[in-house]
Amino acid sequence: MNPSHPCANILVVDDDLRLRSLLESHLRAFGFAVHGLGDGRQVEAVLDREAIDLIILDLGLPFEDGLEICRRLRRSRQIPILMLTARGDEVDRILGLEMGADDYLPKPFNPRELIARIQAILRRVKPIAPTLAAPEELEPLRFGPFLLDFRRHLLSKDGEALGLTSGEFQLLVTLARHDGQPLSRDQLMLLTRGRAQGPYDRSIDVQISRLRRLIERDPAHPQYIRTVWGHGYLFVSAGP
Repeated sequence: MNPSHPCANILVVDDDLRLRSLLESHLRAFGFAVHGLGDGRQVEAVLDREAIDLIILDLGLPFEDGLEICRRLRRSRQIPILMLTARGDEVDRILGLEMGADDYLPKPFNPRELIARIQAILRRVKPIAPTLAAPEELEPLRFGPFLLDFRRHLLSKDGEALGLTSGEFQLLVTLARHDGQPLSRDQLMLLTRGRAQGPYDRSIDVQISRLRRLIERDPAHPQYIRTVWGHGYLFVSAGP
């Protein structure tokens, strides 16, 4: 059991002590360093003290639920967040993505799927290696007032960095690499997450909506990330 990221430091926030203990043991067995909390009140203190690479955040927490914690963290931090939910309601999963979670996993879940999701998120966060892309693809891409820097894992506007989750950045990179080529939701899911889209999975649409709010002058009439009805989405770097 050799993890792809043996030195990754993970924070687990879950008020279910039994589940949290099982999660911590399972993660440590795969080589991860783990910290555990029962609620969100000490999250910032841990983040200030430890170099956390990923947060596993339960939706149903006392004092402050996972959605509010996620929203609060996204105001100042870009640490990847994997949200856990015992609720089967699709609305909760969509809200988690809207608040800035990178992925979600409903309870109960297979521990191996959890590890696979964590490794996928950490791979997305890792800067793109030159051996994985043609040299011209690694050159920063300018579109309008924006600069997409593949090497530095950064999107900026007029020199100011914009806050993206790892999933949103990877989605934008995937669209940009296929500039002018329509991609279906299934293609985007496979290219960004390495798995097929479920029948009720709207995570791609939610992340597209968040990206549009960041880069489009009028998100209702997008110029860079356009909808191709009946197919998916199209990135046009030339814009208007």
